[in-house]
Amino acid sequence: MSEKKKILLIATGGTIASKKSDSGLKPQITPDELMQYIPQTNEICAFHAIQLLNLDSSNMEPKHWKRMVHTIRENYDAYDGFVIAHGTDTMAYTAAALSYMIQNSPKPIVITGAQKPIDLEITDAKSNLLDSFRYAADERSQGVQIVFDGKVIAGTRAKKVRSKSYNAFSSIDFPYLAVIQDGNIMRYIPSLPYEEEVRFYEELNENVYLIKMIPGIKPRVLRSIFENYDCIIVESFGVGGIPNSIADDFYKLCQEFPNRLVVMATQVAHEGSDMTVYEVGHDMKKYCRFLESYDMTLESVIAKIMWMLGNKAVLGDGMEDIFYRKVNYGIIFGKNRKCE
Repeated sequence: MSEKKKILLIATGGTIASKKSDSGLKPQITPDELMQYIPQTNEICAFHAIQLLNLDSSNMEPKHWKRMVHTIRENYDAYDGFVIAHGTDTMAYTAAALSYMIQNSPKPIVITGAQKPIDLEITDAKSNLLDSFRYAADERSQGVQIVFDGKVIAGTRAKKVRSKSYNAFSSIDFPYLAVIQDGNIMRYIPSLPYEEEVRFYEELNENVYLIKMIPGIKPRVLRSIFENYDCIIVESFGVGGIPNSIADDFYKLCQEFPNRLVVMATQVAHEGSDMTVYEVGHDMKKYCRFLESYDMTLESVIAKIMWMLGNKAVLGDGMEDIFYRKVNYGIIFGKNRKCE
């Protein structure tokens, strides 16, 4: 009989570990207490649990992603896989960030959580946590994924689409990697061995600003944004473009600050951007150099930019090539809408 896999649970707080208080739910359940709710884990793997953070995930920041990566790196040789218990509100951001910060990992790094605390009689926490250990202990699992509501989602493809229901996450414009039903893992996309060694990155540049377009938006704050941030991500309408109400000011600032990285994204969840379709997109191409998100999720764009800018000394100056490089299924349709 083969030896059981060794899995490290990294607890960070979140709803899954929360209890009621006078001011609402807040994380109070320890990782050891979490594991007491799923004794079946003893049949699946050997495990150890640590409390790295104890946050409502609304308070999750890039500095916490660095701590997760450092913890996994320090324990990488001692364990066969990792499960991170996390709040749902920023889970997609964390999954995307870890996808870029830990690349080519033959050992699975699974992120999970719950819409209801684990100590409630009716909760999704027990099944999500147990499924995560089951997936992390499987011989064919690798890389960074979210396991939630019986679905396995690539870390760069997840988006929280429901605030209360158990099926909180969708895989945006990409199939689920697998589903887990009655303890069985049914894989839709096979895990191919990585051609390179696992690579850890512990640096990020958080000096990134997101501008969301709204009808009638005014240019008042644009100069301050260009003066103070290294990257400006524009969450535009539809397939993308800059509206006339701010276009002149925006293009002037692009030319005044040529070293600022500008990224065009879209507010639409599915099918991505395409700046070649409308005049507003063509106009921008005349006056401003920019990267385009295409089918990437917004969470993935933000995390990838922070990773890119934080590791320029290691990655080199080819920011465009790096941005369009596929990592953990993060981008499928690149420049010219060709499948990468």
